[in-house]
Amino acid sequence: MTKSRKKGKTKKELQEEIKNLRENLTECKDQLLRNQAEFENYRKQLDREKEQFMKTANENLIKDLLEIIDTMEIAINNIKDKETAEGVGNIYKKFMKILEYHGLKKIDAIGKKFDPYYHEAFMQEKSNKPEGTVLEEFQPGYMLNFKVIRHSKVKISK
Repeated sequence: MTKSRKKGKTKKELQEEIKNLRENLTECKDQLLRNQAEFENYRKQLDREKEQFMKTANENLIKDLLEIIDTMEIAINNIKDKETAEGVGNIYKKFMKILEYHGLKKIDAIGKKFDPYYHEAFMQEKSNKPEGTVLEEFQPGYMLNFKVIRHSKVKISK
């Protein structure tokens, strides 16, 4: 048997092994840090997707509720009985307050300059108002959190 085999590994071999183990440890630490960063990025992406999903779900629900708002406005304007009209009006106000809390805002159209971002022109009419002024609103438009979800249907001056 050789001398190195009797004693085990030589000093040089042990130093080389320690060097390799340190390099391996450094690589493992780096990989762990990368995995932690990837996981954190993945978690943030899931949070963003969840938030976007909630916004989209809210938007779809509120778009569907716009028909109810339209119907309630028609009812309030056409109910002959004062008490009934007042009751429906109070329900409408509470309903709108809840929707406004969630980001719904009615687009102010009448008397404003026509803007295709907010308005959809259905008719034009000669008027003493400046050209492109909204004269009448057939159906109100709405924004949800600064995004137009329904354009105001309007008549404008020409």
